[in-house]
Amino acid sequence: MSQSPAPKVAGGVLSISSHRFLRSPFFRFYDCPEARYGVYNQRLYPLDLGGDALAEYWRLRHNAMLYDVPERPLEISGPDAVKLLDKVLVRRTGSLGVNRAAYGLACDVSGGLLMDGVLMRLAEDRFWYVMADGEFLPWLEAQAIGMDVRVFDPGVWALQVQGARALEILQAVAEPAPGPDWRYFGVAQGVIGGQPVVLSRTGWTGELGFEIYTPINGAHNEALWNTLLTVGAPFGLQSGGLASMTMRRIEAGILDYGTDFDRGLNPWQVGLGRFVDMERGDFIGRAALADCDRTLRLTGLRCDGGVPLRGAAVRSSSGVAGHVTASARSPQLGCGIGYLRFEGAAPAPGTRIDVQTDAGPQQGVITEPPFFDPEKRIARGVPLPA
Repeated sequence: MSQSPAPKVAGGVLSISSHRFLRSPFFRFYDCPEARYGVYNQRLYPLDLGGDALAEYWRLRHNAMLYDVPERPLEISGPDAVKLLDKVLVRRTGSLGVNRAAYGLACDVSGGLLMDGVLMRLAEDRFWYVMADGEFLPWLEAQAIGMDVRVFDPGVWALQVQGARALEILQAVAEPAPGPDWRYFGVAQGVIGGQPVVLSRTGWTGELGFEIYTPINGAHNEALWNTLLTVGAPFGLQSGGLASMTMRRIEAGILDYGTDFDRGLNPWQVGLGRFVDMERGDFIGRAALADCDRTLRLTGLRCDGGVPLRGAAVRSSSGVAGHVTASARSPQLGCGIGYLRFEGAAPAPGTRIDVQTDAGPQQGVITEPPFFDPEKRIARGVPLPA
């Protein structure tokens, strides 16, 4: 009996029924025998489509890539939308302008990180919260009891166009095209290939790019997909799996909820304390966060001798245990990189630490992420220093 080729994605691969998982409306355009899928928000997403991940990484850096992603928006709308969001998020919501987006964290009553995502304001009393993997809708519904607000799944699917030429592609496909003043984390509505969509100048790569939100049952989704690839072809646009996106998100210091952090850590322990507004009124978790352990426990690792193995155990010189949560080979830096989560205080940057890699035991150096472009100049469209 012939054996299947070894997977090119992190973790194991199982053949399972897709009966209980939602398939993308674009699934049929890229599904192939070589495809390997993951599950996120009860949605299938293409980890690997059999392409050359390294070539796709450089296409992302120099041209553009089209990714089918499993992000799940939730809608919060009505007179008490701001009241609810101010209750469940650690940021101030009312000051967010219409057609703007912002990163938003939610904590539980003990201050543990319950969810992260991007909050988009589509109208004065209408928001979408594009959430990470997890069951957040029931939590919002419970917190909304007694409020004049609707909380529901609007039935939307997301695509990302990311890369150096992404905004050129957007200008060519969208009607109307967002103007030159469309800033990072801007939101707009338009039509692509006859399909009405919501657009946001966001992404998960640290590159210039935008996201497209379309109804799962959109009448013109096929035209949307074909328009993107046809019009985008002269700009070098191709579709692919998320392996190249994973390389870039780790380089960019972007964290993945459920992989790199969870409810066992508070915002400061993962380096996200700057997103907590302790100067405003009460919100869920505020009392606990006012007197929490703010010792950093999640950090980065650079390893010139190999790629740290995901899940590999590590121990600091002071004896604090930890493990690798995510890793990749950085094409930009020419070395292995990853995130380390410790049970206590993370070692200081510059500390050397032993780790198991794909090349055997190696020594790496604690490195504060992001590993590349820490000011996010690329995503903002600002030239990098020479």
